[in-house]
Amino acid sequence: MTREKITDLAVAAGMTVIVVMAVLPLLDINEMWMRWAFAAAAAVVLVARFIQRYDGDNIRIQRLYRMNIVAALMFAGSAAMTFYNPGTNDWLALLLAGAVLQIYAAFAIDHEQAKNNNDNNNKQNQV
Repeated sequence: MTREKITDLAVAAGMTVIVVMAVLPLLDINEMWMRWAFAAAAAVVLVARFIQRYDGDNIRIQRLYRMNIVAALMFAGSAAMTFYNPGTNDWLALLLAGAVLQIYAAFAIDHEQAKNNNDNNNKQNQV
């Protein structure tokens, strides 16, 4: 398996655990192990985001990859807030802000890469 495949799987697994552990407290299921699972998943996502790289020369895509790192930092901050202030839903603000950033970055990266591919194809057809 390539590094890219491994990091993509780590992000997918970590985000799945984060979503499950975020929904359960909203259903009044609140155990200490859930906080630890949430924190571990946030750490996995953070490490995977730091490992992921964009090696191209498109500055916008590089910026969007950094935006994914900021979103992962927000997930880690959200996990820390579950330990700092248990019993409240203050952690949801950071979790939702990170989710919005990550969703935007995912769509924008796909759009930019598709645009780059179209530009490269047009240049090759002109030659």
